[in-house]
Amino acid sequence: MTVHFIGAGPGAPDLITLRGLRLIEECPVCLYAGSLVPEEIVASAPADARVIDTAPMTLDEIIAEIEDAHAKGFDTARVHSGDPSLYGAIAEQIRRLKTLGIPYDITPGVPAFAAAAAELGLELTIPEVAQTIILTRTTMKASAMPAGEDLATLGASGATLAIHLSVRNLRYIERELSPLYGGDCPTIVIYRATWPDQKIIRGTLKNIAKKVRAEKLTRTALVLVGPALGGNEGFRDSALYDAAHEHVLRNRKSVQSA
Repeated sequence: MTVHFIGAGPGAPDLITLRGLRLIEECPVCLYAGSLVPEEIVASAPADARVIDTAPMTLDEIIAEIEDAHAKGFDTARVHSGDPSLYGAIAEQIRRLKTLGIPYDITPGVPAFAAAAAELGLELTIPEVAQTIILTRTTMKASAMPAGEDLATLGASGATLAIHLSVRNLRYIERELSPLYGGDCPTIVIYRATWPDQKIIRGTLKNIAKKVRAEKLTRTALVLVGPALGGNEGFRDSALYDAAHEHVLRNRKSVQSA
């Protein structure tokens, strides 16, 4: 028996990986985060599978279900939104499974920041504009941020910031980042990326809070901040496809003789 932690992707049912879908189709037990994972994904579980929405459950209750499946020899699909390595709360489940001697593995999923970039039609790493992406969040009710991971510290890098679980902290984000990026820095909030009710709010650090408040968005949104989001067409081409750039798969002699 194995517990399969599966990243369901950002929301669109067809963005789950082939491996993740196959595991759901095969497992007689399926536990999924119903507030964030669409029912269409777990509908692929076997007709007689035990399918449980864990949104209202405690960690102890979830582990009890897994222990019961383990005792019966039933593989279990534990389905999380996005990629389970990011804000998936799987570390605490894995710790329990290790104590209980229950095997597990992890199937990655499409993370929210990648889905957001796709919906925006953007590349996040622009030559000589931004080559670093920082995935982070701000302090909310669940837990505080570790020392040294505050926005002022991270923002000093000038990197593109993908700020999770923080749509209710936009005033704080503006206050911490405006001195570093400037109040006119492009800022985008994407609500429920790839879901049918997806919303995209574009603005700047100084006006994004007002725009989001008008839309009454309070959860399930990603905040992106950085100059790479501005649609600036003035950046230079990368060296990757430059005819003058040699690399192991292409050199100038072979290009010239072609």
